[in-house]
Amino acid sequence: MRTYTQKQKNILSTLGGNIRLARLRRKLSLRSVAERAGIAISTLENIENGSPSVSLGNYLQVLSVLRLDEDLLLIAGKDPLGREIQDLRLTTRKRAPKEKKSTSVIDHVIDKGNTEDPEFK
Repeated sequence: MRTYTQKQKNILSTLGGNIRLARLRRKLSLRSVAERAGIAISTLENIENGSPSVSLGNYLQVLSVLRLDEDLLLIAGKDPLGREIQDLRLTTRKRAPKEKKSTSVIDHVIDKGNTEDPEFK
């Protein structure tokens, strides 16, 4: 069994409470939201209680019924810590790298087209 920190439990509890509040604001019953989401009433109760055992897909189904599904797109959208880490790793070059010359066998042969035997470097 997986254990969760108190902070993680609080986040899930707050999320569940927000979902419950959204359902009540719309004057929808547990049964009607569960039916529309295609889940059991007990699963919806678990979502509203912030249970970590409920899949993200079920959360998405409920949020879709409440027309809040696009709120999921806000998660990690800003990501200030990730951007700071990314910026620290970026290096800017002052000029483009030099091109390497090819050392192929064919590059050593020059055919000017006016002799039968090519000239070698």
